[in-house]
Amino acid sequence: MTPKINNLEEKTPLFSAKSKKSLGLSVAMLMAISGGAGQAFAQDDEKVFELDAFVVENSIRDSLAAGVEIKKNSRQMIDALVAEDIGKFPDNNVVEALQRVAGVQTTDRARGEVNTVTIRGLNDVTTTVNGRNIFTSSGRSVALADIPASLVNRVNVYKTRSASQIEHGIAGVIDVRTQRPFNFDGQKTVLAARGIYSELSDEFDPNVSALFSNVWETDGGKFGALFNVSFAESNWTDKSITAGAMVPFITENPPADFTFAPLERLFTTHPSAVENPLWQPGLEAGLPFNEGATLPLTPVSGGATQQVPYYLTRDAVFSADFYGKRERPAANLSLQFAPDDNTTYTFEAFYNGYRESFNNNLMFSLADWWGNPGDFELIPGTNIIKERTVGNPFSFMSGDRTEQKTDSYLYALSGEWQVGSKLSMTADLSYQKSEFSVDFLAIQTNRIPPSISVDFNAGGGVPAFSFGDDPNTAVDESDLTVAELWNIGPFFDNADRDEGDATELKVDGVYELEEGFFENIGFGIRYDTRSASEAEYRSGVSDLNQPLANYPEMQYVNSGYYDGRTDIPASAMLINADYLSAERDTVRALYGYPTSSEFSIAKNFEIEEKTLSAYVQTDFMRDFGDQALSGQVGLRYVKVDRDLDFISSSSSTSGDSILPSAVVLYDLTPDLRLRASYGETVRYAGFGALNPNITYVEDVTNIGYGTASGGNPNLAPTESKNYDLSLERYFGEKGANMVYATAFKRKIEGLVIDFVNRVNYEGYDYILSQPDNASNGELDGLEFGLVWFPENLPDWAEGFGIQASYTTLDSIQDIPITNDAGEVVGTDTTPFFAVSDSSYSVVLAYEKERFSSRLSYVWRDDFLHHYEARLFANPLGVYNTAQQSLDLQLSYNVSEDLVLTLDATNLTDEEFHSYYEYPDTHNFGNWLISRTVSIGARYSF
Repeated sequence: MTPKINNLEEKTPLFSAKSKKSLGLSVAMLMAISGGAGQAFAQDDEKVFELDAFVVENSIRDSLAAGVEIKKNSRQMIDALVAEDIGKFPDNNVVEALQRVAGVQTTDRARGEVNTVTIRGLNDVTTTVNGRNIFTSSGRSVALADIPASLVNRVNVYKTRSASQIEHGIAGVIDVRTQRPFNFDGQKTVLAARGIYSELSDEFDPNVSALFSNVWETDGGKFGALFNVSFAESNWTDKSITAGAMVPFITENPPADFTFAPLERLFTTHPSAVENPLWQPGLEAGLPFNEGATLPLTPVSGGATQQVPYYLTRDAVFSADFYGKRERPAANLSLQFAPDDNTTYTFEAFYNGYRESFNNNLMFSLADWWGNPGDFELIPGTNIIKERTVGNPFSFMSGDRTEQKTDSYLYALSGEWQVGSKLSMTADLSYQKSEFSVDFLAIQTNRIPPSISVDFNAGGGVPAFSFGDDPNTAVDESDLTVAELWNIGPFFDNADRDEGDATELKVDGVYELEEGFFENIGFGIRYDTRSASEAEYRSGVSDLNQPLANYPEMQYVNSGYYDGRTDIPASAMLINADYLSAERDTVRALYGYPTSSEFSIAKNFEIEEKTLSAYVQTDFMRDFGDQALSGQVGLRYVKVDRDLDFISSSSSTSGDSILPSAVVLYDLTPDLRLRASYGETVRYAGFGALNPNITYVEDVTNIGYGTASGGNPNLAPTESKNYDLSLERYFGEKGANMVYATAFKRKIEGLVIDFVNRVNYEGYDYILSQPDNASNGELDGLEFGLVWFPENLPDWAEGFGIQASYTTLDSIQDIPITNDAGEVVGTDTTPFFAVSDSSYSVVLAYEKERFSSRLSYVWRDDFLHHYEARLFANPLGVYNTAQQSLDLQLSYNVSEDLVLTLDATNLTDEEFHSYYEYPDTHNFGNWLISRTVSIGARYSF
């Protein structure tokens, strides 16, 4: 009988009976680590297994060994994270666990968790649940942090692609596998609860889950039912402080032929100078910052152009205190029926929800006014002002409230059939719907204090500042908690509603061939129809201009800015954001805005996308003595049709691609494998980037032109040619250890970047930023991985193991250079965004009898995070400094059924920092993340 198919990405056994001396799966080991849940099928004395059958019984070593087995027995280059026990994934969420996979880097740690995953430096990751493409609202991928770790059986990270897999996402595929009833023999119940303490928020939060599963043998066949439910709550606090963007200033001794005041901010135009513009904002490297740097300025009054010295300093300084509460309910229902050994039907329903409300208490002050300049100090050897006192700056506080939620549903029905002795078939029909909503409310309160004294880098990139007091006033103007200091300013009232749905049908098959070089023919077809829409409401911005002291119900005093780690005001009064949320219609009426029953949310766009894809592939095998050559070649065809309906226009687009793939494996020795892969993948633009509507914003800072932004419905897919070569050694008892090295290259054409042009709209010039396929790039890298539990250790050291990975990346991307007219005048080369040159992780594990522990350390080098707006004098690139995290996990088996756990994250209490390209002189942002400690219990029977 041929092996029973679980899914076609993983179906094919790596070695046939023709190559028994080559590396193969140890069924004995699999059965040991799966608690007997795996099913073995015989074909010419060959043993294979169903990968969905992994159930690991509370063992770090067995969990890692299962991941090794999956990697060993897949044709594609894959890394797998397997749950240590039912309901026990290695980390609080899927994203945090993924950062320990070679080639995977995480970033954008905010609101108490990591949010963004990149694979080998690329962030367009395709996400699937049980092999089905899944997304959040109008996006193309799911927010992985929204999937509770307690529902996860394992996570597969595919770094190469077979023809049978979904084609989009040049970064790779992350496939989350949930539990199914046929994973267990008979009845299984697991109850788990943890309390998680967050240091910055000083809150203790629940994280609970329950799994109920049973399998019944009946006269009509085997039936199984499983229900898994989870709820996680998190109260979090983020604290940040930021030195603003760099802008140029005339020195304290302005030239006589101009009417500059001492230390006047130098805008791109000035009445006493010829408009050139005077300086070019948005340069890739920013304005020069060497000591005595000059700009060529020509006086309007006549005379020759002069080289005029200038200083660089910051336009503002601000600190934000974020705090909020997040809830994630989730549930998974799985029903399976096997009327005989050749047929299995599975129905699944998966729900994940997200609820979050948070406040931002923002303390902001400009530092660019020249009407009453004070003392200043330069960074030695530069023209950068490090410290200064500014008289009468404009300052404001902002009380912001954000409320957002997501509801995502996935329903699927699948069947697996063994048709005769040679043909295996699967079919899968699924429907999903996802909705996201966000409401934002904010009121600013403002004032003009006597002065602000700022040190833009008081140490480690962290600013410090304080406000002066006028002794002639009745109140202390350095005390920001005094209500009489503040006037109520503008009110912001915004809302967004995004949604998406999809219906997908897949049919796949494998036909086994007779003896020969080619073993089988795999084939399949997939049809997917997807719709996405986005809608928004934006209020006007008006100023109430009333004293805050007259509205005591709106007042709130926030304290603890940046946790007291730098010299800034510790407390300040601002608008009570909770009051805004509870009394939003009262506030709207105060400003003359529409109330909840009066305003409507208008759609920006609606898109329907239909994708038809088909593939054919074949596996091959040839023995050469004790060595084996095997592999797979395939071809995938995909056609995409889109109907786009926008506010003022509609259009249709169509395109197709042919994507070849090939992988070859050669066993140099029984435990040493060489694996080579080539494949082509595509990246489709996000739906929002296809929106052609352009928003125009007039010049408000006297730079001589307005700004505009919009999408581009003619964006073509980004195409990538992918090359991989790995050398892998599997060793130790039962082959549970491994060490490997992989070299890879990505040659990418048509990268989407914001392309800048000057346009004229209604007689006025604007600099228009639109996405375009205007860049190409290459990404090269090396990965190294190790899983090793040494043997023959002394008794006290028995159970020690190590998991380690190291990744080095080198990327180049062509960026068009534009002049002040928006014309392309050349090309610059930058690294890819979110790519660290190097990163590594080390996990030390120790298990002894009832006790197990894991100490994990993750580090990544600094990386280009994003580009700043092109309005300033600093370099465009904003980099995050190197980041690290040290985490600890402990568990103790009180009995066979009861396990107690203790987990701690961010043990070293890290601060995170960013800078404008030059870390020693161009510091930018700083933020704190919280340490967490959790205690829990897990009971199973």
